[in-house]
Amino acid sequence: MITLALSKGRIFDETMPLLEAAGVQVLDDPERSRKLILDTSDPGLRVVLVRATDVPTYVQYGGADMGVVGSDTLLESGCEGLYQPLDLQIARCRLSVAVRADADYQQAVRQGARLKVATKYVRLSREFFAAKGVHIDLIKLYGSMELAPLTGLADAIVDLVSTGGTLKANHLVEVERIMDISARLVVNQASLKLKPLALRRLIDAFDQALPHRSGVPS
Repeated sequence: MITLALSKGRIFDETMPLLEAAGVQVLDDPERSRKLILDTSDPGLRVVLVRATDVPTYVQYGGADMGVVGSDTLLESGCEGLYQPLDLQIARCRLSVAVRADADYQQAVRQGARLKVATKYVRLSREFFAAKGVHIDLIKLYGSMELAPLTGLADAIVDLVSTGGTLKANHLVEVERIMDISARLVVNQASLKLKPLALRRLIDAFDQALPHRSGVPS
């Protein structure tokens, strides 16, 4: 039995066409079912639903043989020992710095101001601003990031941006792009040794389904 860890939402939805290209259909709708373990048309494959931030942990410690997770989560968690065979080129977005539309971010940086930055990406934010020589105080939040500059909690936020619509609706502007983000296929290395044929078959099927075949070194 192969266990694939997915998170609800965009990654789940955009992984479905890749599974279908591999000849697999998920038999349960996660939006209608309360089940956390979903059956598929392949009796040798099941899908488990976990929080996006927990996917690397489930794969790393053997709770799942493989998973799909954003590169932002992988970089922030610093998980070691995960084989990353493919950039699946789905759930694309970017990690960016945003501020209030009426704020002069560039001037504050030039003047060496110490900025209060709200984010759930503490590790990535610290590394980014340290490389720029900008002094910051980090405030860790888990949601409603856009509120932080509007209420005076923070001068800036670091968060994922897709279309920019949410920023615009809350009178924020994107001022720096930190990195591009996409979802990666991650595999437990012990599973790859114990179940090589089944896992390689799925990896190859995913690879063939990509518009541009792209490997990512382990």
